[in-house]
Amino acid sequence: MIRKIEEKQRAIALRKQGKTYSDILRAVPVAKSTLSIWLQEVGMAKAQKQIFTEAKRLASLRGGQAKRKQRIEKQQEIILRSKSEIGPLSKRELFLLGVSLYWAEGSKEKDYNPGSPLKFANSDPYMIKLFLNWLEEANVDKGRISFDIYLHDNNKYRVSEVIKYWSHHTGFSEKLFRVYFKKNIPSTKRRNINPDTYFGLVRIYIKESSDLVRKINGWVEGIVEHLK
Repeated sequence: MIRKIEEKQRAIALRKQGKTYSDILRAVPVAKSTLSIWLQEVGMAKAQKQIFTEAKRLASLRGGQAKRKQRIEKQQEIILRSKSEIGPLSKRELFLLGVSLYWAEGSKEKDYNPGSPLKFANSDPYMIKLFLNWLEEANVDKGRISFDIYLHDNNKYRVSEVIKYWSHHTGFSEKLFRVYFKKNIPSTKRRNINPDTYFGLVRIYIKESSDLVRKINGWVEGIVEHLK
């Protein structure tokens, strides 16, 4: 009985110092329900309340950091496992990938505008690189390829940097890149306009390529037929 009284008094004293339940339970090994009863009528001075609030904030912060660490580790584990499932790409797989990419992101020939050249646009440098690899496999002459970059006009001061970025990722000369500016909308909800990560959108343009566009349309129709 004396020991319980001493434990209760110690718990009350710690609470008045602004300690959290977790802190007290580490110092006074009793059931949480017992501690709750002991501390029902214990008040704290303003200074102690501030200490208590700050302790809760720090505990919450540590909990958030731990959860973030677990999420990142889980994310990396899933990505690595998925990555190992791909393996080397065969020529046919690369062929179908390129056709599918153009189906999704490439320009289409219209009845009112026959003879349209091949145009493929994206902001992902790896997707652009994959499509360029596909064009190489399709024996497209590199001399027919040029690039247009579309950039928000509030990034005009970064033109040289942006051109170097796309030249590096494509392996093509900086001279082959033309830059067009889009009017910046300050209220935009887009999040990919950070100067550290934003390099605009690049469009691959191939001269005299209307027949290739028609072939791609035929390949797409072939995919659709086999899906049926």
